[in-house]
Amino acid sequence: MNFRKINCGDIAIGVRFSAPVFFDDGENMFLAEGKSAKAYHLATLKRWKVPYLLSFGHIIRDFDANGVNKVEDEDVEELEDLEELDTL
Repeated sequence: MNFRKINCGDIAIGVRFSAPVFFDDGENMFLAEGKSAKAYHLATLKRWKVPYLLSFGHIIRDFDANGVNKVEDEDVEELEDLEELDTL
C-alpha cells in the first residue's frame, strides 16, 4: 500500500483523517487517525514550511445540513484562546 500525498494547503482547522497522517519522511506522525487538526497544527506546518504530508487514509468530511464543514466545539474554544494570545 502506498502513501497518499496531502497538500498542506488542504489542511484546515477541524479536518480529520481516516488514518494517521505523517510528515514527508513517512515515519514521524503529524496527526493521529480521527483527531481534528487544531490551529497549532497549522501553525507548525507554516513555521516548518512543510509542503505536504503523507497518509494511507483520506479526509473525513463532516458536513451539517447546510453543507458547512462542522468544527468541534473544543476546536473553536482553542482557536479563540490562541487568538486571544495573539492580541496580547
